[in-house]
Amino acid sequence: MSAIHPLLVAAEEGAGAVPIRFAGTLDGLDGAARRWAAIHGFEAKPGQLLIAPQDDGIGQVVVGTGPVFDPMSARGLSARLPGGLYRLEAEPEAARTAAHTAALAFLLGAYVFDRYKARPDRTPVRLVAPEGLDLEETSRIVAACALAREMVDTPAADMGPLQIETIAREIAQSAGAAITVIEGDALLEENYPAVHAVGRAAAPHRAPRLIEIGWKLDRTDLPLVALVGKGVVFDTGGLDLKPAAGMRNMKKDMGGSAHALALGRLVMQADLPVRLVVIVAAVENAVSADAFRPGDVLNSRKGLTIEIGNTDAEGRLILADALTRAGEHEPDLTLDFATLTGAARVALGPDLPPLYTDDEMLAAQLLAASAAVGDPLWRMPLWAGYRSALDTEIADMKNDSSAWAQAGSVTAALFLQKFAPTTGAWAHMDIFAWNPRARPGFPEGGEAQALRACFQCLKTRYL
Repeated sequence: MSAIHPLLVAAEEGAGAVPIRFAGTLDGLDGAARRWAAIHGFEAKPGQLLIAPQDDGIGQVVVGTGPVFDPMSARGLSARLPGGLYRLEAEPEAARTAAHTAALAFLLGAYVFDRYKARPDRTPVRLVAPEGLDLEETSRIVAACALAREMVDTPAADMGPLQIETIAREIAQSAGAAITVIEGDALLEENYPAVHAVGRAAAPHRAPRLIEIGWKLDRTDLPLVALVGKGVVFDTGGLDLKPAAGMRNMKKDMGGSAHALALGRLVMQADLPVRLVVIVAAVENAVSADAFRPGDVLNSRKGLTIEIGNTDAEGRLILADALTRAGEHEPDLTLDFATLTGAARVALGPDLPPLYTDDEMLAAQLLAASAAVGDPLWRMPLWAGYRSALDTEIADMKNDSSAWAQAGSVTAALFLQKFAPTTGAWAHMDIFAWNPRARPGFPEGGEAQALRACFQCLKTRYL
């Protein structure tokens, strides 16, 4: 079965495609295009778009870049251009990789979530693949980002723990991977007490579960990669209820699980030379007579006890058990994804996810991959001076850090570090998984963050 994205056209089928040029100045425009630019106030500033006519159609499209060309600026084009077939010219500074990144950005910008709302029919905006582009891998990356975004965009009523399990089973089946699911009270029998505690208040058909996919586990000659995702399908805040404004978008609190599953599918489709484990804790942080309470002390799979200061700091609890389980596989590398803290947004805003790791080589690899593919990450410190903010008198640790430390994203990462595997490198991404404002190529709603950077890092590290 072809894996090619429906809006991507092979080069040999691109006759008659309208050229798209990226320009930082007007110097390269011919006389007619320059006059058209003057009429429409086009100065090649970043974000400006000039559609120049020719005969009875479009002669060319010019995209303003300003002094520095960012290939990801092509992401808004599919939403701004009339329907038709386009091709990227071999452009500024002419790097082939820039054209490939721009093509990927173009396709990422075509994402539309239309499960609940019909969209008007329009002629699609299609793109001729630049020379040398790997059509299948590009299409797989775009599909992985779309999967993560669709899962985040889907309301909690239709994206509960069972639906996450169903998606995980489909991914595992398509790759010939094994999958196990531990659900409900069986979590206590199998020693996942924190996952059970957080999810036990949900309705029976939305019972908590620990989902684990295993791929190539018999290939002990290969390094093992573990991907771990937070799957809180809806976060009321538990008994420490969130205010309405804070609860409104909590359908997205399973974004970490969506990213782990999408990245896991990419790894298996690419047949990277690794063993792979994908672990997702899927729960609903609901309110009922059986909900866990502030002041409770929970056990964890690792054996550390945790005093509950706030039931709204629940994501780190389920990740504690999931990361401990990952460590039992003795991975060479563990990556975890979680919509963990609002403090991360205060620190870096919605578009720039914090990266935490104590491994210098992994940090360098992830940041290099981030820059190479235009998928932002910013390293934050695992500042040892704040570890004591997790201390408490009656348990090994508490889930809400003391107010004096203030740095909520840092202290949450320090909490996770207590449970992270110690056999190899570990990194934590405190993602937002959301576009809070709509703009071309970035509809308001679910967003894939750090996913492409992590895939590029895995390829660099293991290929």
